[in-house]
Amino acid sequence: MSTVDLFTRHRGPVTSVATVPHTRSIVTAAYDSAVALCSLDTTRMELLGYHRHLVNKVIVNPAGTRAASCSSDYTVRIWDLATRRCERQLLGHSDDAEDFAFVDDVTGVSASRDRRILVWDLRTGAIRHVMEHDKDVLALAFHDGRLFSSGDDKTLRVWDVATGRCLRVWGPFDHETDTCSIDAQRGRVILGCDDGVVRLFDVESGDLVTSLAAHSSGIKKVATARNGDFLSAAYDQKIIVWAGDTLEQRLVLDNVPTKWERSFTWSDDATRIYAGTFDGTILEWDATTGRCLRELGRGPEDRGNACFNRVAGTAAGAVAAVSDDGYVRLAEVTEAGARFVSTHEPRSGRMLMNAVAIDAQQRMVVSGAHDQKLHIFRLADHELDGEVEVALGEGPINSIAISTHPDTVGESFVACYSGAVCRVTPRGDVRARLRVHEGAVKAVRLHPTRALGVSCAADGTLRSWSFDGQIIERYLGHTAIINDVDLDPAGERVASVSRDFTLKIYDLASGRLQESVALGRRSLKSVCFVSGGVVLVGDYWGYLHRVELGSGAVMRKRIARNGISSLTRAESLVSAASYDGRIYAVRPATLECVHAIEAMRQRFDEGDTSWTP
Repeated sequence: MSTVDLFTRHRGPVTSVATVPHTRSIVTAAYDSAVALCSLDTTRMELLGYHRHLVNKVIVNPAGTRAASCSSDYTVRIWDLATRRCERQLLGHSDDAEDFAFVDDVTGVSASRDRRILVWDLRTGAIRHVMEHDKDVLALAFHDGRLFSSGDDKTLRVWDVATGRCLRVWGPFDHETDTCSIDAQRGRVILGCDDGVVRLFDVESGDLVTSLAAHSSGIKKVATARNGDFLSAAYDQKIIVWAGDTLEQRLVLDNVPTKWERSFTWSDDATRIYAGTFDGTILEWDATTGRCLRELGRGPEDRGNACFNRVAGTAAGAVAAVSDDGYVRLAEVTEAGARFVSTHEPRSGRMLMNAVAIDAQQRMVVSGAHDQKLHIFRLADHELDGEVEVALGEGPINSIAISTHPDTVGESFVACYSGAVCRVTPRGDVRARLRVHEGAVKAVRLHPTRALGVSCAADGTLRSWSFDGQIIERYLGHTAIINDVDLDPAGERVASVSRDFTLKIYDLASGRLQESVALGRRSLKSVCFVSGGVVLVGDYWGYLHRVELGSGAVMRKRIARNGISSLTRAESLVSAASYDGRIYAVRPATLECVHAIEAMRQRFDEGDTSWTP
């Protein structure tokens, strides 16, 4: 059976949906690296092909004949929708490709986390112009010869595509600007900001038309319909449709918990709105009533996708893991074997989870979800009960650490998108909200004996702090998002990994940078001290790196088919969670994978349906 026949749905969050003009079809892209064509009439999904890494965006040209897919494999692929073939691969970016715009039949423009915008000749694949932001470029919008761009440098910029010249810069604003769109009828550019505000500017004069205090959390998508109405989607779980003529709120879409805010788009005739979900499906709303009409791509037995986002372990080999499908899974991982022992759904229902912690002594498992809720469970004989749910209201939860310090034993320190680390008691009382970062807190660790925490953030900051929120030390050196942090077993050194492709080791007490190890040109996601002198690093491509501190010796091995999202010590092994639906048990001395437990098969590549490391 071919790969096309095996593919029936996405097995990863759907990042992007694009309607095909003049047809009843949509093109979809997802974290399973797949690009697919879906019929709105039959709901059948047809695989166009796979990238080598997750796909961030898909765009269809105005004629409906070609699609472009932007991937974290640093490429853009152009697909012929008639032949279902990839007609060209655009090579030139040195980091994730995030967005694309068709200018005309022979010209395209792409944006990347390498901070560059590239103008392409689609006939030859040659680069005509290079334009640069100060940080990652995340969003593009093209109209009438001008290109609008926004991203992590907190600016909105407009460019002349023919010459590559920057015509105007708005900002920098106080918050990141993840998304922009064009109202061509009224000559406005629409900007979605991380402070929850939608800002509209006049394209010609550059003047601010208005600011709409739309959301209570970061806006991940603004999208404009052909009639000028536009929508804003944010982490506060609201999708608002605005009237283009009056700028008044027209309606709020039915909330579907599994929706992914970044993926929203309009139909060609502005009567429907589509979005992807963390379950790998596509949602369709009526744009006049806000009612959700249907979900495409879900089979009768499908219950989301077990793309693992975080894993936590104990010295005895007990492991807790969370994933895109919203379940908490418990497992045993030892030299003798590995297996899942139970699966648990929170009382309030499934919701993408990014954070989990386990404490055998306190008999606790704590998980955190995309809907800003914390779930505190009592652990008893491989089962979870006594759930306490806490709505923190600080944006999606990214990481959790459970305190063993006598003054705070059993308290959860919760890293949130808002920049706060929340202290929560086992009973669910919020004792404090520590404002230790300005950007989203990506990971948190607690000192083994002292009342001290370490955390890293999307704004590139790495800090230690007391349990009352006083900053103790700032660790300088990274130049991009810091994805993970760990403390060595003795609590003397800090390890961090970043999208700047480096592992850095700091002295905890002084903040002094002791070592900086470049690990290639692939973004690093996870880090774990095996001992005081050995660190394991996982990257977004499925590789593990074993780094000996002092000598700088590096051993490297691919163990997974997607990114290594999280690493934890469990018994004598290290458990590596992957977005590919597996947890791998690895011997840290050799990187030998001794066990792998699978909750989901993610990819079905031609001739390779039973891949193992």
